[in-house]
Amino acid sequence: MTEKNHASLAIPARDPNEGPALPPRHVEWKRAKIALVIVLALLALGAARTVVTDMMHNRSIATRTQQNAQQYVNVVLPTQTDGGGETTLPGTLRGFVESPIYARATGYLLHWYADIGTRVKQGQLLADLDTPEIDQELAQAVAQRDQTASSLGLAKSSLERWQQLRQRDAVSQQELDERQSTYNQDVANLAAADANVKRLRQLESFKRIVAPFAGVVTQRNVDVGDLIDAGSGTSRALFALAQSDPLRVFVQLPQAYAQNVSVGQEVTIMQAELPGQQFHGKITHVSGAIDVPTRSLQVEVRLPNPDGLLRPGAYVQVALPAAAHARLLVPGNALLFRAEGPRVAVVDADGHVHLNKIVIAQDLGQSLEIESGIEPTDKVIVNPSDSIADGDHVVIAPQDQQHPSNQKAAS
Repeated sequence: MTEKNHASLAIPARDPNEGPALPPRHVEWKRAKIALVIVLALLALGAARTVVTDMMHNRSIATRTQQNAQQYVNVVLPTQTDGGGETTLPGTLRGFVESPIYARATGYLLHWYADIGTRVKQGQLLADLDTPEIDQELAQAVAQRDQTASSLGLAKSSLERWQQLRQRDAVSQQELDERQSTYNQDVANLAAADANVKRLRQLESFKRIVAPFAGVVTQRNVDVGDLIDAGSGTSRALFALAQSDPLRVFVQLPQAYAQNVSVGQEVTIMQAELPGQQFHGKITHVSGAIDVPTRSLQVEVRLPNPDGLLRPGAYVQVALPAAAHARLLVPGNALLFRAEGPRVAVVDADGHVHLNKIVIAQDLGQSLEIESGIEPTDKVIVNPSDSIADGDHVVIAPQDQQHPSNQKAAS
């Protein structure tokens, strides 16, 4: 029986022709549970990652939005001038004496003797005119004068005879008075004839065009054979003459600096075409009134020019004495143009913007000289946006992150 039991309990032999043996059912369920757990864990991790990523992204967006909402600005402190120095203004060189030369007599140009650039002396002949009409008028006037002189001689002798006859009561007083009147009339006629002859001779002398002063010929507008009309109304000038030593420099001084100049002050003149060279002149005249359209004061400077290096009509820079009191300087890119006038944006200790009204004393190009409106301790915004308004909150950028041009302007 034991053998039978063992035989019954024995595992039947596996047929080698059958397929692979299947695992038990409880093993398959165990494996399925493990796979399900892994899948759920992966899904949970993916969901958690998605949630965390969304939270981090939302937080980044919020941070970036907050940062973008802040307005960063660059600021500088105004620099203070020392109250001295010079104020450079544009000026114009003019000849000490300048004059267009017109003809006083009408005629044809026979010859000219001076061209542009010629230096002439006072009284030097510049041109000759042919004036046949004036010559004929002069000859006629001389003949009329001779006729009048002859009539005067006859009237004088007749008066003398009638005076003798009157002494013998041979003629009446009325007749004598008539002879006296005729003589006086002939005397007046002779004086008029003499004046006419003198006038025509003077007019004929204008056939010779001479230089009224020593200088250089700057223009020649006529040539041989041109018809020259007398006068300066509609006719053109024959020549233009200028005296180049000394020169006169005319400067329009703004009203804000009108109190800084006086006659006798030394000034410095510079010309861009002559780099490194300075010329020294002296203020000789100051206009006594402010020009209403430009609100400026005209100043005249006398400038020696013995070598003729400077030429009349040139554009120059004139360095005039500056203001006696100190002013504040700010970069030119800090200026705001508003309907109320020029403004600068100033940041207070709490980061709020204040648009201060300023009075510009002088525009120096890259910087502005401010008369009033800011203090030396004010933080002035450079390159402010056009949309900046009074009361806006801003953040001052660190000094090392400011634009180099702003730092240069501030220095």
